[in-house]
Amino acid sequence: MDLTKTDNVSNTFVGMSELPVVRQVGLLIGLAASIAVGIGIVLWSQEPDYSVLFSNISAKDSNDVVQVLKRMGVKYEIDLASGSILVENDKVQQARIELAAEGYPKGSGVGFELLQKDESIGTSTFLQNARYHRAKEEELARTINTIAAVKNTRVHLALPKDTVFIRDQKKARASVMLELASGYKLPKRHIVAITHLVASSISDLSVDDVTIVDSSGNLLTDNGEQDEFTIAESQFAYTTRLEQHYIKRIESILAPIVGDNKVRAQVVADIDFTHSESTSELFTPDPSAVRSEQRFEEQSVGSNANAGIPGALSNEPPAAGTAPEQATANQTNTTSTQPPSKNQRKSTLNYELDRTINHTKKSPTTLRKLSVAVVVDDKVSVNKKGETVRTQYTPEELNKLTTLVREAIGFNALRGDTVNVVNSGFIEKESPEALPEIPVWEQSWFWSVVKQALAGFAVLFLIFGVLKPTFRSLASYKPAADVEEDVAEDQLTLSGADGAALLEELPVYENDLVAAKSLAAEEPKRVAQVVKDWISDE
Repeated sequence: MDLTKTDNVSNTFVGMSELPVVRQVGLLIGLAASIAVGIGIVLWSQEPDYSVLFSNISAKDSNDVVQVLKRMGVKYEIDLASGSILVENDKVQQARIELAAEGYPKGSGVGFELLQKDESIGTSTFLQNARYHRAKEEELARTINTIAAVKNTRVHLALPKDTVFIRDQKKARASVMLELASGYKLPKRHIVAITHLVASSISDLSVDDVTIVDSSGNLLTDNGEQDEFTIAESQFAYTTRLEQHYIKRIESILAPIVGDNKVRAQVVADIDFTHSESTSELFTPDPSAVRSEQRFEEQSVGSNANAGIPGALSNEPPAAGTAPEQATANQTNTTSTQPPSKNQRKSTLNYELDRTINHTKKSPTTLRKLSVAVVVDDKVSVNKKGETVRTQYTPEELNKLTTLVREAIGFNALRGDTVNVVNSGFIEKESPEALPEIPVWEQSWFWSVVKQALAGFAVLFLIFGVLKPTFRSLASYKPAADVEEDVAEDQLTLSGADGAALLEELPVYENDLVAAKSLAAEEPKRVAQVVKDWISDE
């Protein structure tokens, strides 16, 4: 039974129609599979490469990002192992920009969204306060995360309960854990800004009660409570910065004269970190400025009977006088020459004083001495022969360079500063070896080309190695009945009428040999088919 008719069809389908039904079905399945494999290889070669868009994000943010990518029409994949979202290489940056414009990813933390949840009737006050407390922490963390150098933040607030008793009031405290982005270092001004941000967001929270720690366990805030190691570390950092400042000034002023990379400077700064305070009070009298003046003058003339200390005795009336009948001469002269009188004078004069109070607090970073060492390379020139000639600086030139260095650092001889400028030839650095070229197989385009080439070879193999030989074999296929007819015709030809005369004239063996040779010369294909059938029969 044939699956197709053989009228007006090509030799290929004729050959296929002559096959048994089982072989026809198997051949069709094989052809369909080959075509499917070829189509799959082509699609695989055209499939774009994917890169990570976001990783380590929450499930909610992942779902939101996927919805936005679908709306944008961007192909994506999700890595089941890590949960990362992958998109095409050429669309990573565009997708990130558009997602950032819509506020994705939002982060795993939730702020005041906690307060928007529906609460049951039996929700306790403690639970409500706990949600409000956590909401404030998450809102502060969100705000700090907007800083470019900060990757993730956790905020912990220790807020005491309100009380009406002043003696029972406690201070609010806050601690912040910062996870910095790779390659970033948080400067001091950012730490101070974060500290004030947290302190300003919580009522009755002092800046000194905010502690900031990074993910490596380093204390970033300075609340005045430093141990000896921390103090020594800060002093060493200050000394290093000061020395580097002087080195930069020296090299910047000498580089235009001696050339770039031809001067090296080192500075040793002796700094006094001792704290000292003193208070003095001085009084300088100024005679020309009278502050106050007090005078008391008293003068009495006449009887001094009422003189004395006021009291009962002095206020008594005088006793009755007795007049003598005859006055003596001495009494008359005394009364007339010495009359009673009383004179008093008292004066107080105060002058203004010039009072001066001095409170001196010396800086904890007093520069006591600078020691500077500078080395300059030889002068390099090219002579007439094209040879490189190295020449040392003269003493006059070194003195000029020394003067420039002294002026650059603010040289102070009374302080004990020292400056030494030396000329010495530098050892030339060997030129670094050229970086090896990136191998072809590590280029970004290599594997894409390999993928395209493999797909092309696979398609060509399916076409010329599988499909074409199959169709060719089907086109040349002949059923067994036709082969038998050909063999019969061959046998008839060998014993035909023309050959009868030959058989009569030649022996039997020679007759058969001549007939076979003539047939092979005229129709070699038929002879080959006959021989093939003979071999298969044996």
